[in-house]
Amino acid sequence: QVQLVESGGGLAQPGGSLRLSCAVSGFTFGHYAMSWARQAPGKGLEWVAGIVSDGSRTAYADSVQGRFTISRDNAKNTVYLQMNSLKPGDTALYYCLKSVFPFPGYELFQKLQEYDYRGQGTQVTVSS
Repeated sequence: QVQLVESGGGLAQPGGSLRLSCAVSGFTFGHYAMSWARQAPGKGLEWVAGIVSDGSRTAYADSVQGRFTISRDNAKNTVYLQMNSLKPGDTALYYCLKSVFPFPGYELFQKLQEYDYRGQGTQVTVSS
């Protein structure tokens, strides 16, 4: 049974930082790319960042480039999202997604239909 469990969300001030974690089980973690996506109130799901199966390459949406960093620890079956310089516009429910590919290119990372599992999400709220 595939499980993706996000944690680390919470309330942060503008300019602050949070680190999200996603612990996975039920599949060979090191064989698949992973991504983070988010959904703000009243909006659709937005892809945020992705990392290939061996961690050698990452990709980011323009809206978070330079502020967020995705990483993974294949020994711990966990993917992370370090979020710095947070803005109120980053407020959303953040999801961890499992790709069907090991080494997707940038365009494939952005295609949300190319992910077969998603966690329950962790809420991030950026407010003063």
